[in-house]
Amino acid sequence: MVNDHPARWGFLTNHAHVFLAIARDPEIRFRDIAAVCHIAERTAQSIVADLERAGYLSRERRGRRTRYTLSRDGLLRDSAGAPISVGRLLDVCLPHQRTADDPGQRTAGAGDQSLAASRHRDGLR
Repeated sequence: MVNDHPARWGFLTNHAHVFLAIARDPEIRFRDIAAVCHIAERTAQSIVADLERAGYLSRERRGRRTRYTLSRDGLLRDSAGAPISVGRLLDVCLPHQRTADDPGQRTAGAGDQSLAASRHRDGLR
């Protein structure tokens, strides 16, 4: 059985968890990222800085809050196969969520044509 024993590892890195937390809530605070991702707040700050330096997101101060914008066109850092876009990761991990940084993204119940086109563009079958 797959889930017989508690996992000591995970499929997604902390960077992926932080990125997905921001995708779910573009105005999330560091303390909330840390809580959602089960990491320290300083680790969350460091990961957000890494993601920003790599061009996966940008931030804009709005008063006392920060708003994040994700770059869906960036490619994942993965040497195992064909390049996959950040947008494809978001489509797979958050299929029914509309992200605020991409008003054209499909919403819950949208057709599979968008997914098929994305898979074709990213070299997936």
